[in-house]
Amino acid sequence: MTKASPEIASAEPDPQENILLVEDDLGLQKQMRWSLAPHKVDVATNRQEAIAKLTDDASYRIVILDLGLPPDENGASEGLRALDEILSHNPNVKVIVASGNVDRANAVRAVAKGAFDFIAKPLDIEVLKLVIERGLRMHRLEEENRNLRKEANQGPAGLVYCSSRMAQIVQMVERVGPMDVSVLLVGETGTGKDVIARALHSVSPRRAGPFVAINCASIPENLLESELFGHERGAFTGAVKRTQGKFELADSGTLFLDEIGDMPIALQSKLLRFLQERRLERIGGRESISVDVRLICATNQNLEKQISEQRFREDLFYRINDVRIELPPLRQREGDAIVLAQHFLNTYNRIYYKKISGFTADAIDAISVHTWPGNVRELENKVKRAVIMADGNRVSAKDLDLATEGAEPQGRDLKLEIEKLQKRLVREALAMTDGNVTKAAKLLGVSRPHLYSLLEQN
Repeated sequence: MTKASPEIASAEPDPQENILLVEDDLGLQKQMRWSLAPHKVDVATNRQEAIAKLTDDASYRIVILDLGLPPDENGASEGLRALDEILSHNPNVKVIVASGNVDRANAVRAVAKGAFDFIAKPLDIEVLKLVIERGLRMHRLEEENRNLRKEANQGPAGLVYCSSRMAQIVQMVERVGPMDVSVLLVGETGTGKDVIARALHSVSPRRAGPFVAINCASIPENLLESELFGHERGAFTGAVKRTQGKFELADSGTLFLDEIGDMPIALQSKLLRFLQERRLERIGGRESISVDVRLICATNQNLEKQISEQRFREDLFYRINDVRIELPPLRQREGDAIVLAQHFLNTYNRIYYKKISGFTADAIDAISVHTWPGNVRELENKVKRAVIMADGNRVSAKDLDLATEGAEPQGRDLKLEIEKLQKRLVREALAMTDGNVTKAAKLLGVSRPHLYSLLEQN
């Protein structure tokens, strides 16, 4: 956005929140209680008191933590220990670390451990209020994210989504799945064609039967026919026993032919004959075998163009294309990248026995703006790597190996900070509400006309 308006931060003040201040300086305690009104500021003077208060009251969304806690007032060891215990007790709380300029390195360490942000002493109250508001809104966005995952983003076979584009795909899956027709899945590499194929199988009458998949591009041409149709003993050098092909193995179930566009033209003729007769002969055999199988094919290529270039049979194209489902790339699935990232985070937390609670603000920002040329597969690989490599209890943009939008050190230019906050919040709110302006405005605490004006400034 080229023009910023502070109204997004002040149009409707946040309701009163309980904030926990972990600080042993009496003067600063009084100042914070007065200056952060209408929020209610509870005070803990040391690590033990802080944990006790968090245990007694689960309503804290914000904790302001002084790193120089007794008995290490001139260091940061006690403050960093308190941070670890606070986040272990409540991983969702936003911890804002306060430290002197000489402790900047320790403040950065605190952020790496999972602190939401840090602010230098002496405290600039206006900047602190801005950071608190950003923390509260991020907390609400994450809460909305968790609710979305619980309520409406799980489709057939565990499909994870929140975008309207994918909702349309899921509707097609639910309608086409029970019908015994061939389906052609078209989409860029990494868009999840194999996942949709399994979803189609899972809602079909064949779901109790096998689901067999083969990638036509990954098997050498001279072996692909044997893989599909099987062979008899002695049919060729190395054929030491009778072997069933994928069609036979998928009998009474579903066969998924991925990258059908890479199938050799000669083998396409044999596939077409099978689809017409529903019978096959193994290589080197004479027995005609009846097979009952549903075919689902996928490609990232333009089959119509291949037909015009005589690299794909037109009659086979119509046989495999009873119903066509085109999968959108991840960059066109509004909000799905964040929801999928959290899904993969939960998955790899379980696999690698980690306890990473979520993503930092810069990670969510980076996920939202990245174009994902590798689509869902790229996102999964990024999150998997981040879970393995992350040192703190939250995944950062650095952990994901993603660039942020020119992140800068915390400054004191309030107008600039508000502009940056406004831009991020609008983007995240629209992503989390599937582009629904009314819901996004409600989440941001502004009127719908005002949100429209903000979008026009973008």
